[in-house]
Amino acid sequence: MKRNLIVTALIAVIIAGFVLGARYLFGAVVPPVDGFTEGERIRFIHTEASEPQVADLLTKMKGSPVIVVPELARMPKEILANVYVFKNGVKGNGPFEFQPDIFDNPPGTKGYSPLRALNLVTWKNEAAARELRSAAEVRKAIDAGDLVVEQPGVVVNMPLLTWPGGNR
Repeated sequence: MKRNLIVTALIAVIIAGFVLGARYLFGAVVPPVDGFTEGERIRFIHTEASEPQVADLLTKMKGSPVIVVPELARMPKEILANVYVFKNGVKGNGPFEFQPDIFDNPPGTKGYSPLRALNLVTWKNEAAARELRSAAEVRKAIDAGDLVVEQPGVVVNMPLLTWPGGNR
């Protein structure tokens, strides 16, 4: 069973590669998005999402189609990394028009995966919101009681294009 889930995850990543390759060959470009990991600004793309509402929001955000792949939600947690998406706080270019998304486990670190479990983050006191730039800062703010995190069970394929010390 676990082997089948891992094979399914690999197929999803391969499909994303084919989608990106075909767009490159035909001149279409998936627009990059700004985010943060380990305190540094990064760029990434979103190509597939497990939920239609999320795919629609991301499609509208960048004007590039995000494909609905419900099977992504069945990926084992062990092969998912996290993305933190802010629903309030500091204004920015995130999907809800607040600060950029924050990623844990960039390429080259243990636990890297382009498949990301969606974590929706809300500041309890929006007036005290500040821009965070790392998963460690997010976890510290959660532990301090400053943030509430909702985990809706949505998975998004979000390959990083740049990261600390690397790029594609």
